[in-house]
Amino acid sequence: MAEQEGARAPQEHGFDAPYWQQHWQRAQGRPGEHRAVPNPHLVREVEGLAPGDALDAGCGEGGDALWLAGRGWRVVGADVSAEALARAAGRPGAGSVAWVRADLTTWDPGRRFDLVTTHYAHPAMPQLAFYGRLAGWVAPGGTLLVVGHLRGAGHGAGHGAGHGAGHGAGHGHPEGATVGVADVVARLDPAAWDVVTAEEHERDVTAPDGRQRRLHDAVVRAVRRS
Repeated sequence: MAEQEGARAPQEHGFDAPYWQQHWQRAQGRPGEHRAVPNPHLVREVEGLAPGDALDAGCGEGGDALWLAGRGWRVVGADVSAEALARAAGRPGAGSVAWVRADLTTWDPGRRFDLVTTHYAHPAMPQLAFYGRLAGWVAPGGTLLVVGHLRGAGHGAGHGAGHGAGHGAGHGHPEGATVGVADVVARLDPAAWDVVTAEEHERDVTAPDGRQRRLHDAVVRAVRRS
C-alpha cells in the first residue's frame, strides 16, 4: 500500500490490491529501489518513545518496520501487496517483524497498539477516513504518526514519492493521495487526543535517475489520552 520512489502510474486508479500488486511487480529490478531506509520523520518523531507494540500500516518493503524492530518495538508490518511483503520478509532482521497481508480498509487487527504509524500509504478509501480508521487502533497513551504528501505543494498529475526507497522523489501525486495538516488534525477529537506535531516539511531526495527532487510532507503526531 506504500508508494515506491520514482514509480509511475495512471492518474486514475483505485489504490486497490491489484493496483499495488502490479505496482510492486513493475518496480522489480529498478535501480535504487531496494534500500528500504526509515522515513526521517519516523526517526525524529519516534526515537524518544519507549518501545512497545507497533503497527506499520502500509509497510511496503519494510524499512520503517525494521527500523522500529531494531529499537525494541514489537512490530506488525501490514500491507495489501504480497510482492511488497515478500521483499520485506527477505531483508536482514525480517524475522523480528510479524508481516501481515491485509486490506487496511477492511482489516481488523483485533487489538490496539502503542504506536500506529503510516507513511505515504494510499488505500482504496478516502485518505482522511483512512487516518481516522488507524486512529481507532491506538491504545490509550499510545501514539499515532501520519506522514503524507502535502496538498497544494505542487502535487498534480502523475505518481511518485517513495516509501521503500529513501521515501522520496516523485513527479506529483493524484489529488486524492494528498492531505492538509489541518485536515488530518481535524479528524482527531480534541477531547481524546493531544496533538504533539502538526507540521509541513520540505526535503530534497535523490530519485533512481540520479536527479534531485523536492518532497513536501505533511506530518502529524498525536497521543491518545489515557
